[in-house]
Order: sequence, then C-alpha cells, then structure tokens
Amino acid sequence: MQSKAISSPKPIPSMRPSMGSSLGFIQDYSVYFFFAAVLIFFAVTIGDQGFLTVNNFFNIARTTAMISIVSFAMTFVIASGELDLSVGSVCALSALTCGLAIQGGYDWYVAASFGLLSGLAIGLANGLLVTKIGIPSFLVTLGMMQLIRGVDMRVTYTNPVAIPDPTFNSLFGAGKLFGIPSLIIWSVLLAVVGHVVLRYTTFGRRVLATGGNRLSADYSGINTSRIKLYTFMLSGLAAALAGLLYSGMMQTARYNFGEGMELAAIAAVILGGTSLFGGKASIIGTFAGALMIGTINNGLIIMGLDVSEQMMVAGGIIILAVAFARKPSH
Repeated sequence: MQSKAISSPKPIPSMRPSMGSSLGFIQDYSVYFFFAAVLIFFAVTIGDQGFLTVNNFFNIARTTAMISIVSFAMTFVIASGELDLSVGSVCALSALTCGLAIQGGYDWYVAASFGLLSGLAIGLANGLLVTKIGIPSFLVTLGMMQLIRGVDMRVTYTNPVAIPDPTFNSLFGAGKLFGIPSLIIWSVLLAVVGHVVLRYTTFGRRVLATGGNRLSADYSGINTSRIKLYTFMLSGLAAALAGLLYSGMMQTARYNFGEGMELAAIAAVILGGTSLFGGKASIIGTFAGALMIGTINNGLIIMGLDVSEQMMVAGGIIILAVAFARKPSH
C-alpha cells in the first residue's frame, strides 16, 4: 500500500502588519512626515514674520535648487553603492572655469560648456579610480575634494571672478520665465528627468540592481563597473551645472562655492528614502529632503539664530539621516 506524504498544515497568515513592514513604511515616507512637521512648526512660530508668504517659498526653492540638482545625481551614486564627496569642489571649479572663459572673450555657451566638461572630467576620473583601480569611493572623492578645492583657490588666488554676461546670468540663475525663477525651473525639470530615468529606464534599473546585489547583477549580465562609472560622471556633471547656477545667481564665480554641499546632498538623499547601502532610491524623496533642509535653514534665519546654532541643527539633520539609513533588524 502506497503511503501518502503528510504535509504540515499551512500557517494562517496574520492580519497584523509585521514590525519590519511598519518600520520600512516609516523609513520610506519619513521625509514627508518630517517635512509636514517642519512646515507646521515654523508656520506656528514665525508664520507672522513672513515665513508663510509665496515669495518666501519661492526663495526657499530658489536657494535650494543647486543642492537639489546635486542631490539628484548623488541619488544615483548612492543607489549604486558608492559615495561622492567631491561635488562641492567641482561646483566651484566649474564656476571658475566658466567665469574665466567669459572674461577671456568666449561666448557664454562655449564658456558654460567648458564648465560642464570640467565637472564631467572629474567625475570620469573618480569613476575610473574606483572601478579600475579599486580604491574605495569614500577615499577617492575625499582626496579629490581636497585636491580640486586647492586648485580652486590657486587659480584665482581666492579672488572672485565677475561674470558680466546678461544672457548667461538670466539663463543660469537670475532670470524668470512666466514669473517663475529660472533656478526653480531647472530643479523641477531635472527632478522629473531623474525620476523617469531611475524608475522607467534600463539604466535606472541597472543602477538599483548594482547597488542592491552587485554579484547577482554581474551574473545577470550587467556591467556593474560601467554603471558605477556612469553614476560618477553624472555626479560630476550635476555638480558642474550647480556651479553655473551659483554663478548666474551671484553674477560672479568664487572658489568657495559649494562648501558643505556634499554633506547637504547626502543628507537630502538619505532623508528622501534612498538606502545608504544601495539598491533603493527615490528622486522625489530626495527633492523633498533637499527642500526640507532648505526650509529649516530659512526658518532658522527668520527666527534669528546665529550661524553656530544653524550648524548644530544641520548636524542633527545629518545624524537623523544616518539613523534612518540603517537597515531594519530582523
């Protein structure tokens, strides 16, 4: 007589959400909760001091545009499992390259191309050092940050470079379109492009696969080294564009543009739901994170806090970002 295998009864699925899923939900949408809390806090405390005006919200979005754009590219870098600390220095290098080219008699679009190419070149160098030589990206970009900042200071001996070209200044920072500052248009446009690329293109899926599990991505035929190289080039290009936008807004180029930008960008990315360990990312969340940081800075200035107090709050934000970047324990 043939015996039948006895199978164990299937467990009844619990109707209560697991702790892990609840924590994951909180991590995914924490930036929106915090952003709402920040807005409510400042609305209650300084709403009568100009915080709740349309002009102030425009000012927040305008002054945050450069951080937002760098953060979009940083999202791809971190999602691939790497880090780029050189973006602030590259921002200043691009601004100075463009400014010196304009002063040298080049048309604004040629000068802007020089600035963008300088950022692309630094991104390429970072990517090659990481992917071909195998140096950790933290060390590579930390060294590049110092090297490029020294170049920024040496090229002009810390003197500002005036940019008198009205077309350049209007397009890259000081102008408006239908009453909307060009800086806001730049950031919103690139947020849309970044979201589409990350979510709906092969490149975006390969970035997430590379950061999620590089070994599996390699076995599936993805050239993960090339993907990482492209993300570093994208980061350098975005930092260079941010330098042009700083120049257009200030109508001058300075060696200290972008100081602290790398930390603000990383904080915005992690607060926005991108995993510090790679494989998970959100451009829209990054945008919200950057705007939240800009809102906090704006609110603290209106409240009259001095620079040291603002720095303490900014440090708290970075710690908070790292805390929410931790993988949930099982």
